[in-house]
Amino acid sequence: MAEEQKEKLLEVEEVKQRIEKLKTSVTEMADYIGIDERRKRLAELEEKQTSADFWNDQNAAKDIIAKTNAERAYVNPFDSLTKTVEDAAVMLELAEAEDEQDAQQIALADTIGECEKADEIFAKLRMQSLLSGKFDACNVFVKLHAGQGGTEACDWVQMLYRMYHRFAEDQGWKLEEYDVQPGEEAGLKDVYFRIEGSYAFGSMKAERGIHRLVRISPFDANKRRQTSFASVETVAEINDDIDVEIKDEDLRIDTYRAGGAGGQHVNKTDSAVRLTHLPTGIVVACQKERSQHMNKEKAMNMLRAQLYEYYEDQKKAEMDRFYGAKSENGWGSQIRSYVFCPYTMVKDLRTSVETSDVNGVMDGKIAPFIEAWLQQNASKE
Repeated sequence: MAEEQKEKLLEVEEVKQRIEKLKTSVTEMADYIGIDERRKRLAELEEKQTSADFWNDQNAAKDIIAKTNAERAYVNPFDSLTKTVEDAAVMLELAEAEDEQDAQQIALADTIGECEKADEIFAKLRMQSLLSGKFDACNVFVKLHAGQGGTEACDWVQMLYRMYHRFAEDQGWKLEEYDVQPGEEAGLKDVYFRIEGSYAFGSMKAERGIHRLVRISPFDANKRRQTSFASVETVAEINDDIDVEIKDEDLRIDTYRAGGAGGQHVNKTDSAVRLTHLPTGIVVACQKERSQHMNKEKAMNMLRAQLYEYYEDQKKAEMDRFYGAKSENGWGSQIRSYVFCPYTMVKDLRTSVETSDVNGVMDGKIAPFIEAWLQQNASKE
């Protein structure tokens, strides 16, 4: 009985130390992200939005809203973190006050649950604190493209698309598909999509590069091991106040019938739009909307973003550091390897971060890779 009591006291003490460590982390995070200054800026921005003439200048209004959301993306999680740690401390006090063993264990389990919740919030804030680039707070356009590997590579693109969809959901972001080109037998040759959420580009820029898959092919009757490649391109959705000139004579506009699973408007009208910028060869497409006009508008936004990146790369060679250098979609260029056979491992070749939890990664658990890359780049700067 004495031994059992000793174990309980030890467990309570461990949880108490964990909470104290969390309190220290909260204090350090408050200083690191400048939470007091952020609260002040947020209050000022919210005050501007109450002005009667707020929407007179729509571009300025959108800019203020974007800045407001960027500040909220720090303030709200920090407040949630603080409350969660405080709740954990209160629950621990209740656990210590319980005389009945089962009730104490339940209260202690609830306390540990709050600590785990606090750890998750803290991890997201810690990663976000590394995002201070010019466009890090922006939404992001993403393109996945099948490389070497044939049908396997197309299937790999579809797997990556699902992975990023899950990651976006975990972050509370919205993913909007713009255009899809199916593979000849399975999977996807290309997929364009947009992720809307605070600091979406800042996180997703870490994913830019070539992703390599090694597994037993489900398309091979002899069950041989195959290697496939897919490229990930990311571009920040720039604000309307950033001027990018697109001349009418430089633009070729093609319309075609939207693909999909079927429906009233699918394959009946030429609503899908493909834009080709002739001087640069940049091609973007959108078939999400039923209206050709809306698809063209979305495609133009994507083209503006890609042209801005292109022109910045032309002006400044070191922008490769910002956006990530484009590489050949094949052997020797990968940034990350996903091995399903003969062993299971996902390894980022830039940071050496690795995990054997392949299923977790494919379910969107890619934050450790992103954070490691952001930390590595922050230390270089």
